[in-house]
Amino acid sequence: MPSGEILSYEEILRIARLSVSLGFNKFRVTGGEPLLRKGVLGFLKQLASLEGVKDLTLTTNGILLPDMAAQLKDAGVKRLNISLDTLDPAKFAAITRGGELTRVLAGIKQSIEVGFAPVKLNVVVMRGFNDNNLTDFVALAQEYPLHIRFIELMPIGTGAEQNSALVTVAEMRQKLAYLKLTPTEAVQGAGPAQCYSAPELQGSIGFISAISQHFCTQCNRVRLTADGKLKPCLHSATEYDLKAALRAGVSDAEVKEAIAEAVLLKPSQHHMLTQGWDGQTRGMSQIGG
Repeated sequence: MPSGEILSYEEILRIARLSVSLGFNKFRVTGGEPLLRKGVLGFLKQLASLEGVKDLTLTTNGILLPDMAAQLKDAGVKRLNISLDTLDPAKFAAITRGGELTRVLAGIKQSIEVGFAPVKLNVVVMRGFNDNNLTDFVALAQEYPLHIRFIELMPIGTGAEQNSALVTVAEMRQKLAYLKLTPTEAVQGAGPAQCYSAPELQGSIGFISAISQHFCTQCNRVRLTADGKLKPCLHSATEYDLKAALRAGVSDAEVKEAIAEAVLLKPSQHHMLTQGWDGQTRGMSQIGG
């Protein structure tokens, strides 16, 4: 995408500031890979410093964390989510087009050492790829105070072509039946995850059942895409073009009205099982998945 079509940091900060005035106080910066963008540390510091912002989280693939974890902490990021679907080096290299798993593992350790808490790992479970390796992640949570989140595969983007790869939370629970899981209070920022503790874990295990048991009625999130579209639902093709409004020179009041409209028109639930892809043409990396 041409750089001119992407929101500037100033535009993102303006939207964030106006969102705070409407009652938002928690922000998550995701991607794609947010740490690749030039000047991201300065932007994060400004976002964390906005009056009314109570929580700032970053979702990352973890590859740049060995060098940036301490700087992110200093910039005001409070929590980290690290997307990691396999602990097999060969599989990791295949799905990341040459990424090195050792760097991610080093980044996880560095994040813990500089004081991030919680540090969460987001694991999308896929049949035939990693569904028989959930115990590897459990072992990692036994060694470190990590909070593992096992997530059902959603039929979005490439996931829409892999319906047979869906592993339900019920199946995941069966694979981990050897653990004495006890329901526990959600970890800070846990969102839709059902969280459990176990005596052998330093952290926790969570399950996100976006498909088999959706949590749409509790969803309190909207997403701002890199090209300035506000999405009231991850799955829906409905978008509000805030970039066009900003660049047309509209007032703060008009931008706030557009944000409020998007929130008020959040659908009651997604329709991924009954309507498939719902006309959405973006992949997960383009909508902050």
